[in-house]
Amino acid sequence: MCWLSGAAAAVWRLLTRARELSLCFVHWLQTDAPRPDGGAGYPELRLSPEVFGTRDGLAVAAYVRESRRIAAEFTVLATHVGVEARPGDDRAEAFPDTVGVGCYRIDLHPSTAGRAYLDIATYPFQIPLGALLPRRMDNLLAADKCLGVTHVTNGCYRLHPVEWNVGEAAGALAALCVTHRVSPRAVRGNRALLTDFQRRLVSMGFQLN
Repeated sequence: MCWLSGAAAAVWRLLTRARELSLCFVHWLQTDAPRPDGGAGYPELRLSPEVFGTRDGLAVAAYVRESRRIAAEFTVLATHVGVEARPGDDRAEAFPDTVGVGCYRIDLHPSTAGRAYLDIATYPFQIPLGALLPRRMDNLLAADKCLGVTHVTNGCYRLHPVEWNVGEAAGALAALCVTHRVSPRAVRGNRALLTDFQRRLVSMGFQLN
């Protein structure tokens, strides 16, 4: 028998409730969802345990839409990417330390505090290397949606293509740092090292602009 701590038990209960809610939604889709022909339900709809390797066909782990974020050397703001926040400009802020690109609107879902849905147009944007570097720690990189963005700009930087880009850039930077025996911060702070790193990214298929 495995005993869980109070915090772990609370998380387990929440995950169990989330899975039950997801299964209830699937059941509603199968039996009661209104159809264009006037009928109800899509009985042919089913989950695929063989895809995820789980007994109920749901994902192995819960999707975390927004995580904690680092206090980064550089934080991306809405004024860097938002269309209305950049009057007179026709593009997002150009970052000299770019390690990738993304393109998605800022969308924030309604919160439990009652804040309404938010949808803001953005320009295609770059991913600055400074957003992957914590201010107070060396040799640590953000490799997912924990990079230096605000709650608002997380709405466009959280998308999977951006996450993948961030993770691959962090991995490539870690390899470069090991090879050259330098810190990630040193790469960003040295024009020659940064240029070399960006050239490596381009050779690997990264789009930087």
